[in-house]
Amino acid sequence: MFFASDNWAGAHKSIAERLLTESTGFAAAYGAGDLDRKVEARFSEIFEREVSIFFVATGTAANSLSLASVQRPGGITFCHSEAHVIEDECGAPEFFSGAARLVAVDGEAGKIDPGKLSAKIASFPEDAVHHGRASAVTITQATEIGTVYSLPEIGEIAAISRKRNLPLHMDGARFANALVALGATPAEMTWKRGVDMLSFGGTKNGCWCAEAIVFFNPDQAREMPFIRKRAAQLFSKSRFIAAQFDAYFENGLWLDLARHSNGMADRLRAGIGTSNSARLSWPTASNEVFAVVSKGAAKIAEEKGAKFYEWPVPAATPELVAESETLIRLVTSFATTEADVDGFLKCLAA
Repeated sequence: MFFASDNWAGAHKSIAERLLTESTGFAAAYGAGDLDRKVEARFSEIFEREVSIFFVATGTAANSLSLASVQRPGGITFCHSEAHVIEDECGAPEFFSGAARLVAVDGEAGKIDPGKLSAKIASFPEDAVHHGRASAVTITQATEIGTVYSLPEIGEIAAISRKRNLPLHMDGARFANALVALGATPAEMTWKRGVDMLSFGGTKNGCWCAEAIVFFNPDQAREMPFIRKRAAQLFSKSRFIAAQFDAYFENGLWLDLARHSNGMADRLRAGIGTSNSARLSWPTASNEVFAVVSKGAAKIAEEKGAKFYEWPVPAATPELVAESETLIRLVTSFATTEADVDGFLKCLAA
């Protein structure tokens, strides 16, 4: 009953086997091999246009280097107040962008409020040397609290960004989960809605260590080879990242894995919705579930081996959790089974 994070899961068998196959023989280094080129071309097929791809090892690297590529002196990047880039990356986006700042924008359900974004951008006039200059906007898809931006919502954020010529970045650590939740294509959820850059995550969805920075306009990627190299993210044996993506994309495996993890989250949501000792804290659509659970039920679940994280109560809803209760986060993965979910639900019923 491992629901602490999808990062706790291992690698899917097909991806592990592909790595083993690639471990023999020789191939050109630093992204110049045939497999690297094959996977880069596959990304272009998936997104229905020519894209520039840069493999990196972590989501933090993908986010930080993406944002660094569009910064300028006094740069400001706008993000949701609960976004991973501002809450959980130890200042890496600021560090790699030369001390450019992240400015938080509030919004319900973990999503940037368009009106508040417009107002926040307007508070940094282009010629106001003392305050800094707007440089980029970043959104998280799926969000940190399990919700998903709809396609029109992405388009609305993109339209606001375009008014100030601000590149729009998408943190897609759980990109596949959001994609299957919406029933959209990769193109529809990104560049067709105005997204300029994407942190494409594979690690949370069955890969061992595979993330990619995607530029939908290759002309915008001219500086990235140097930025990635200086950040120590240019791997000599990059074919081992390419190999993971090669298996990940084969026969739609990446989408099947996301559908499975979302399906297990649906099973959790349904069970918690009928529980007497727990309730869903807010609606979610991806593989993250947030629930208010009695402290007694949470203790029983932990004693029986369930792994999950207690979660801070949102400042906007202090009344959400009573004294006898706790807020928890449950994350499913490609490796979650129906037995795992049902076992946890039985703990709640005990």
